[in-house]
Amino acid sequence: MKNINKIIAISFLVTAFFSTNLFAKDHQLELMWESEKAFNLPESAIFDEKTNMIYVSNISNHPFKKDGSGFISKVDLDGKIVELNWVSELNAPKGLTIVNDKLYAADVDELVEIEISSGKITNKYKAYGAVCLNDATHDEYGNVYVGDTYNDTIYRLNQFGQLPSWFYSPQLAPNGLHYDTENKSIVVGSWGAVMEGWGTPELQGNLKSVNIHSKEIKNLGKKPIGNLDGVESDGNGSFYVTDWSGGKLYLIKKNGKFKVLNEVGKGAADHEVILDKKMIIIPIMTEGKIIALKID
Repeated sequence: MKNINKIIAISFLVTAFFSTNLFAKDHQLELMWESEKAFNLPESAIFDEKTNMIYVSNISNHPFKKDGSGFISKVDLDGKIVELNWVSELNAPKGLTIVNDKLYAADVDELVEIEISSGKITNKYKAYGAVCLNDATHDEYGNVYVGDTYNDTIYRLNQFGQLPSWFYSPQLAPNGLHYDTENKSIVVGSWGAVMEGWGTPELQGNLKSVNIHSKEIKNLGKKPIGNLDGVESDGNGSFYVTDWSGGKLYLIKKNGKFKVLNEVGKGAADHEVILDKKMIIIPIMTEGKIIALKID
């Protein structure tokens, strides 16, 4: 009887193991396509519904160096590279956002304004004290926000063409930024704590939110999750979030609860979510490519 019970118990565990793995596999988001590996440290992707194009920033050399080697690529919705060097002679462009037919790129210590229709750089806004401007977003009023991961600061472009410091909080380490229209707040994907140089920190981060009017900061869950990079809404009150070091795509609720949707590879950077096309576009920085996942 003991042997029979043992066999039954083992059978149950084996069945549970395979069922769990099949369940996890079944809930992975489907890979729609992956581009050729032609990019050079691709960091951010954004979709422009007017041109039906995806724009991808390429750091190219080093995230802090101002050497003019960075560029922005133009890609179609099937992952075909339309123009690899669409905008060139940037430094190390990272986060992107679009406001009034202008593409804004975070570029080391400047926010670069690009006219989408011509691909020409129309302005550069200096963020004094910035070390590594990373992601950019905008609110419904047209204000553009850009975070510096290394100095724990978020800058905001004003109507006078100035880019002053707007919010500072110790250990904020803002890597990803997303504007939450419902709560009038900037949702911050915190890197955790940064080390000197360019490397993986010892500390991981979580999501935070900063109200744009009161500047009240809140933790969206206190448990560290990872070295968070891109943050985008899922359209249902939660967020798709990438983990650069862990190579994961998470779905994170506003209470901090999360689950892993996909293992996409180390270097999963600032992604784009196109809800009406049920697509998530993720740059895989370390592999020089972008991938598209299908939203269930």
